[in-house]
Amino acid sequence: MLKFIKKIKWGALIFITLVHLGALLAFWTFSWSALILCLVLYWLTGGIGITLGFHRLFSHYSFKVPKFIAYIIAFLGTLAGQAGLLWWVARHRAHHKAPDQEGDPHTPRDGFWWSHMGWLFVRSDLDEFETYKKFVPDLVKNPYYRFLTNYFWTVNFLLAGLLYLWGGVSFLVWGMAVRMVIVYHATWLVNSATHKWGYRSYRTQDDSCNLWWVSLVTFGEGWHNNHHAFQTSARHGLRWWEIDFTYIQIRLLALLRLARDIKVPLISRLSQKTAQKFSVDENEDIFKIS
Repeated sequence: MLKFIKKIKWGALIFITLVHLGALLAFWTFSWSALILCLVLYWLTGGIGITLGFHRLFSHYSFKVPKFIAYIIAFLGTLAGQAGLLWWVARHRAHHKAPDQEGDPHTPRDGFWWSHMGWLFVRSDLDEFETYKKFVPDLVKNPYYRFLTNYFWTVNFLLAGLLYLWGGVSFLVWGMAVRMVIVYHATWLVNSATHKWGYRSYRTQDDSCNLWWVSLVTFGEGWHNNHHAFQTSARHGLRWWEIDFTYIQIRLLALLRLARDIKVPLISRLSQKTAQKFSVDENEDIFKIS
């Protein structure tokens, strides 16, 4: 028992618990301006920062942007309160290295609630700095990305202070606690729900599924079986009715000449719904459309 207690990441457990408790104050601090603030920050931090940035840009390089745009996106992702860029990307790449197998940090095969949030509170080898060198050597050498990772707590507390000065307790509760709880569970549902429920268009070596309601709250991340089949694709919604808001935003960035080398699957591969296996390196399966 003592050994298990020592493995608990008390900082993460206390912080996330306090955020959830703070969100309960939403019933007494509601205002329309606070709700609008919450939704805007939900999109900026969860939609742009996490989904478009931490995941599709930094984890998989499914498209490219100018460095100043990448820096802005990395900052927005840090404000989601899901630890720093290096931490997030390292764990996601570890997940794709052995999805739903030994070494996957958050497979539902170890329990639904473990995959949803339990894994966040237990120390592992992935918490060592050597993990960054192994999984994110491309990012760890950048001093700005290291700064955001090392000081993500400070950055989030500064945002909390600014929101309080701007709109008082109402903005603090809705702009931080309520918004972070929504972004947390939306992101965690990709790890848990989309590896348990939904339909499978491609035969991948894992339990990934496409789940429409997770896509609604994650700006397109719920088309998870498609993503595991074509991991470097910027587009996750591959059928006409699989709406992918993040891909739409990437295309808008391309129209503004702020995104290029956008990767999508070859049409011939999309028709192979029973493909046996897709490797992590999909150079033969992906082409650039801009």
